[in-house]
Amino acid sequence: MARGKVQLKRIENPVHRQVTFCKRRAGLLKKAKELSVLCDAEIGVFIFSAHGKLYELATKGTMQGLIERYMNHTNGSQPPEPPIDNQTLEVKEEVNRLKQEIEVLKGLRNALGGGGVEGIRTLDELDMLEKQLEIWICQVRSTKMKFMCEEIDALRNQELILKAANKYLHDKMEENICNTTNIEAVNITNCQYPLTIQDELFQLCT
Repeated sequence: MARGKVQLKRIENPVHRQVTFCKRRAGLLKKAKELSVLCDAEIGVFIFSAHGKLYELATKGTMQGLIERYMNHTNGSQPPEPPIDNQTLEVKEEVNRLKQEIEVLKGLRNALGGGGVEGIRTLDELDMLEKQLEIWICQVRSTKMKFMCEEIDALRNQELILKAANKYLHDKMEENICNTTNIEAVNITNCQYPLTIQDELFQLCT
């Protein structure tokens, strides 16, 4: 039965991926050894597993010797720089924009130092300065609104606390008044010496 074609993509199952790694690693090292014996070649192989484990093979001598020979053969030259991608271009554009802003800020510093706007020489610098000032104004207003909202929230919380304390004191005062009224009523009802008017005093009054 013919063997099916294996799709060259990452194996999702970790067990199958580990088994395939072990088998193919052994096969790759075996082929390297065979090539070295058959063709009298010096071969060095580095393999790093997904977990960072290092596997290496030097068919003749040591790996360090092969690395030194490689460096001598290439005269220690650095590998060519990778092609510039879009992200690198964006970083360079951001750097250039920041440099322009720095120059504008220097002009603004000179202007605020008493020299007026004469330190700014071009219309582009004035436009950049205007935009930067607008950004600063928006940031200042946003920070101001944030502080005001926080202060309003704090005052509202304080108001709620004071209302709760006022209600508590009002309830305690009403409770004390009710208790005092009940005590006086009990004292009058349970008095052992009822109020009497002497006969002589009553006669004099009549």
